[in-house]
Amino acid sequence: MFLPINKTEINGELDFVLISCDAYVDHPTYGHAVISRLIESKGFSIGIIPQPLVDGDYFQLPQPKIAYLVSGGVVDSMVNNYTVAKRKREGDVYSPKSKQGKRPDRQVTVYAQTLKRLFKDKFVIIGGVEASLRRFAHYDYWSNSVMPSILTESGADMLIYGAGEKPFWDILALLSKGVPLEKITYVRGTVVKVSCDCESELLEKGYLRLPPYSAVLESKLEYAKAFKLQSQNTDCLNSSVLFQRQNGGETVIQNLPQFPLTVKEMDEVYSYPYERTYHPVYESEGGIKSIEEVKFSVVSHRGCYGSCSFCSINYHSGRRVQKRSDESILKEIELLTKDKDFKGYIHDLSGPSANFREPACELQGKNGVCKNRYCIGASACKNLKVEHDGFINLLRKARKIPGVKKVFIRSGLRFDYLLYDKNCNAVLEELIKHHISGQLKVAPEHMADGVLKVMNKPPFKVYKEFALKYKNLNEKLGFKQYLVPYLISSHPGCELKHAVMLTEYLKSINYMPEQVQDFYPTPSTRSTCMYYTGIDPDNMQEVFVPKTSEEKAMQRALLQYRLPKNKETVKKAYILAGINEPKKKDSPKRQTGVKKYIKGEEVFRKSLSSNPRNKRKP
Repeated sequence: MFLPINKTEINGELDFVLISCDAYVDHPTYGHAVISRLIESKGFSIGIIPQPLVDGDYFQLPQPKIAYLVSGGVVDSMVNNYTVAKRKREGDVYSPKSKQGKRPDRQVTVYAQTLKRLFKDKFVIIGGVEASLRRFAHYDYWSNSVMPSILTESGADMLIYGAGEKPFWDILALLSKGVPLEKITYVRGTVVKVSCDCESELLEKGYLRLPPYSAVLESKLEYAKAFKLQSQNTDCLNSSVLFQRQNGGETVIQNLPQFPLTVKEMDEVYSYPYERTYHPVYESEGGIKSIEEVKFSVVSHRGCYGSCSFCSINYHSGRRVQKRSDESILKEIELLTKDKDFKGYIHDLSGPSANFREPACELQGKNGVCKNRYCIGASACKNLKVEHDGFINLLRKARKIPGVKKVFIRSGLRFDYLLYDKNCNAVLEELIKHHISGQLKVAPEHMADGVLKVMNKPPFKVYKEFALKYKNLNEKLGFKQYLVPYLISSHPGCELKHAVMLTEYLKSINYMPEQVQDFYPTPSTRSTCMYYTGIDPDNMQEVFVPKTSEEKAMQRALLQYRLPKNKETVKKAYILAGINEPKKKDSPKRQTGVKKYIKGEEVFRKSLSSNPRNKRKP
């Protein structure tokens, strides 16, 4: 049974009303569904108002007894509404008919401000990715400015950062004991605001002061310092309470991070009675397209310790992996096999990185995640625990369930982690035989080691070794399956010469990606900090940043060098990089130059060039 979305579906009052930035889809992939079902499971009543546009929409449900909640949606509203070139996107798969216009820009702020205007005395809690990544002063790419905390900007009373389950469990437990919501200011995983006059008191408590909004607004160095302190305080065991003064007489306080969900708690979250589809109200509008990607996919775990510089997961919810039990996952798959639309295929069984299912190391449980060292990336920590036994055993159990024909891994594997396993060949063989649908998605992102280091990705030789191993094992097993490498253009640290080097590599293996991701500076990532400040917050050293529209266009065009529309741009890029663009036929000189960067790629080149999908007309 779906949760109520209008007054005709309820009798009496509601404890909470949740404003959803996405259409109402009752599925565990959607944050608004998870939090609503969690609140319901604890004996509180809740209703959902999805995507309100005008004041009247906020009155579809009665005012809640306790609080309004604002869910930030699956995707940040600005990313959802605009391309990296700041052009309006044509569609929105999280809205009816996949049409734009159902959500405002900066949706969390708009919804919270509207609630405070219409219902002045009602408590408002904001959460989700959009709120979490803006909890302190942050660089906003779309306005090209530093904005204050979304908590003060929106007028909300509390912000929940990271995953919201544990903070809500704590809040609901206190409410059940009779503690007023206004007095609950100390729950882990929350951000609250107080008067600026109490800063000396906060320091006496041992709280850590971030450079104030006024300082990070005026100084990029101060901004980088503030971001470094924030990124070092994301773990439940070794973080400090942080606070930052905003303009307008308020200070925001970030309470300690929440503890990771236990296996039992994860199982509970995924056991709620989800309808696992969109609300019937959308049927006449053709449904909600985003459910198609996740309806027959299963989340095995959350979290990632990969620490890619451009990824928001580390800042949003920390670096700890939280997994479900095999029993919980298999029970969900069995449930999916009973769906009338199930064709026998689990589209994806994974998490942010499919083969990160266990803690990065044993020390995390005692000391927390390291503040100044990464588990994996440009290099692997000596304490990194590398094993795939549990991952493979889960896949074996899943594919034996009656009615299941194939279980795919489509969301991507960490190829470096897989390569570090002493049993790499056996693991990769199993994946090739049973869990790859013709293509394996991996993310080398670039081939210039200097750029990769800034991204916190492994040296290119690691990818080359994996690519060759993957090709050889496919040949051995008699499969024709290919790698799909994800690449990013215009990332901080990438000069034009590096982009040309990458193009030369792509030409040498006769490959041009169909899609290219131009670096998108989303709030509160290390890469975005570098983009805005020109400073690497890890070491406070200057880093090159391609910012002009002309240079970004050249770097993007270089990756899709075969397209006729890019011909002149590519030629100009070679000239500006000080490199002569080789003629169509390779000269001995070019062969020597190419081998300087891609020695040993000839065998793999044949593998990629034999894939019909990779052949393009010049």
